[in-house]
Amino acid sequence: MMIESGRPIGAPDAVVFGATGFIGRWTVLHLLDQGRTVAAVLRERGGMSREAELRGWLRDRGAADDRLVVVAGDLTGGPGLGLSAADDERLADVRDVFNTAALYRFGLQREEARAVNVEGALNVLRWAAARRDLRRLVHVSGYRAGLDRQARYPLPEAELAALYRDKGAYEGSKLEADAAVRVVAARLAVPLTVVNPSSVIGHSATGEAGQYIGLAELVRQLWTGRLPALPGTARTFVPVVTVDHFARFMAAVPEHDPEPGGRHWVLDADTPDLPDVVRMLADHLGVRVPRTRVPVSLVRRLPTALTGADPETLDFLIEDRYDTASAERVAEAAGLRQPPAGTALRRWADRLVADRFGATSAALPGGFHDVAGSRTYLAGDRTSPDFVLLHGLPLDGESWRGVLGELGDSRALVADLPGLGRSAPTGATPLDWLADLLAPVRTRPVIVAHSAATAPALRFAAAHPDRIAGVLLVSPYFLQAEASKLLRALAAPLLKRISVQRLTASLLGDAPPAEARQAVASATAQLRRPAVARRTARWLRDANRPEERAALRALLGDTAVHIVAGQQDPLLDDPGSATVTTIPGAGHNPQLTHPAAVAAVLRRIGA
Repeated sequence: MMIESGRPIGAPDAVVFGATGFIGRWTVLHLLDQGRTVAAVLRERGGMSREAELRGWLRDRGAADDRLVVVAGDLTGGPGLGLSAADDERLADVRDVFNTAALYRFGLQREEARAVNVEGALNVLRWAAARRDLRRLVHVSGYRAGLDRQARYPLPEAELAALYRDKGAYEGSKLEADAAVRVVAARLAVPLTVVNPSSVIGHSATGEAGQYIGLAELVRQLWTGRLPALPGTARTFVPVVTVDHFARFMAAVPEHDPEPGGRHWVLDADTPDLPDVVRMLADHLGVRVPRTRVPVSLVRRLPTALTGADPETLDFLIEDRYDTASAERVAEAAGLRQPPAGTALRRWADRLVADRFGATSAALPGGFHDVAGSRTYLAGDRTSPDFVLLHGLPLDGESWRGVLGELGDSRALVADLPGLGRSAPTGATPLDWLADLLAPVRTRPVIVAHSAATAPALRFAAAHPDRIAGVLLVSPYFLQAEASKLLRALAAPLLKRISVQRLTASLLGDAPPAEARQAVASATAQLRRPAVARRTARWLRDANRPEERAALRALLGDTAVHIVAGQQDPLLDDPGSATVTTIPGAGHNPQLTHPAAVAAVLRRIGA
C-alpha cells in the first residue's frame, strides 16, 4: 500500500457528517475545492440514493467527486455511528471532522430532536476522540447558543424540561447540545471549535437555497401577501450569512484557526435591521410593504392561525448584536470576505420565488427587473436571446418548461407578463412593456407568444420588423372561439380558488406530461397571490373585446408570422398569409402537451 504523509494515498483526511444537508453539501464542495479527500457519512448508499444525489449535485457545481468517499453510517447508531469495522478503520486517520448534521424543523418532539441534535452530536464527538491523528472537530451550533460563560451538562431534569418547554424542541436541543459538546470535549481532550451561524441564506451569486423555514418563511409570507404586520421592533436584528461564505469558513477553520477550544459567531454584522430587510425585499419583489409592527409579546398571545408566526421562531426576533471578532480574524487569515448582504438577500429572494420556496426547481433561474414600471420576473438571457417566450392565460413563464428542455443550448429570455404570474403590474400598455423588455436585446430573436400574449407580440413585430428574426403565435386566441361571457364574468373568483388538479384537467385533459403539471402548479400558486387572479380576468376581458380581436386580425394581414394551433383547438378565422402548423392531438396549450412539436417549429423559424 502506498503511503503519503503517514496516510494511505486516497484515504480521506476529512469527514463530514450531515453531508447531504444544506450546509453539509456546500462544506463538502469547498473541502474538495481545497484538494482534500473527503468522506461523507450517509445513511444509505448505492443506486439512486443519497450518494447519487450528492455526487450529481457536486458535479453540477464543477467539483471533482473522484476524491469523495461515501460510507454508510448513522449518528443515532451509538458511539460507533453504525460504521462497519472496515469503514471505521478506513477513517481512522482523518485529521478533521465536521459535524453539520442536525434535525432542523419546528414542531419536533423533545426526544426526536435530542436523538440527532444532542445524542448524535455526542456520538460524533466520542467517535472523533478515537481518531489517531485528529486535528480538529468543527461543530455547527445555533447562533443563539453558547451565550452562557460556563457550560453545564447534564442539566437536572426540571431545568431540562423547562428549557424544552420554553424554547421548543429544536432550539432546546441545540442549546443542550452546545453545552454537552463543550463539556464532553473538554473531558476527552478533543480539539473542538464551535461555529455559530446566523440565518443561513442562499448562495451569494446564484441565490440557491436549500432550507425554507425561519427567515425564508417570512419571505414567503411577504411574497404571498400573508404578512399584514411585522413582528418585533424597529431594531429587531436577524443577521444572515450566505451558505457559500459559511461553508468556506468551515473548511478554513482547521488551517486558519490556530487554537482549538474557541467558538465563532459567523454572520454579516452589516445585515440591515429586520424592518429594513423586509422593506428592501418588498420593493425588490414588487409587493406590498407591511406598515405595522407588532410586539413579539403580543404575537405570542395571539392564535397562530391568525398571525401565521410559528411560536418557535419568535425567540429569534430580538435586538441582540453578536461579537464576531474571532470569526473575522479567521476569515481574514483565510482571505475570505462576506458578500454584500443586500445583494445576497435579493438574489436569495429571487431564487426562493423561482423555486416556489422549495416546491420545485425553476426551468431557468430568474429574478426581478424594472420593465416599464413593473417589477418583472425574467429568466434566461436578457441581452442576446435566440427566442423570447411570452406566456398566455392563466399561466406564467414556467409554461415553457418543456419547450426549453427541447431547445437544448439555444438562448432564451422568458418573461412573466406585467401584473400576471410573478410580475408586478404597470401603467404602461402591453406593447410599451414589451418594447422596454426588448430594449437591451442585441440579437434578432424569434418572439414566441401564446394565446393572450400574441397581441403585444404581433403589434411589436408589425412596428419593429427589423428587430426580430420572426414571430410564432401559439394558439392565437383572436382567430379562435371566444371565451364565454359567463366565464369572463366569473374568471377572477374561479381562478383565485381553483385547485391545481382542476386547473390541470381544464387546461390539459388526462395524463399531461410531468413538466406540464409543474407549470400549472406554478400558475396556480401565483393566482392565489393578491390581485393576480383579478388582473388575469381583466386581461381576458380586454383581450376578447370585439374591436381588439378585429384589430389583431387586420394586423395579421400586414405581418409575416408563423402560427401553431392544436388540432382540437382549430383556427376559426382566416389566418391570411401566415404559415400554419397544426399539431395532431393538441388543444389550446400545445407548448405544454406537445413541447417537442412546438420546439421543432421554433428551430425551423430560427434556422
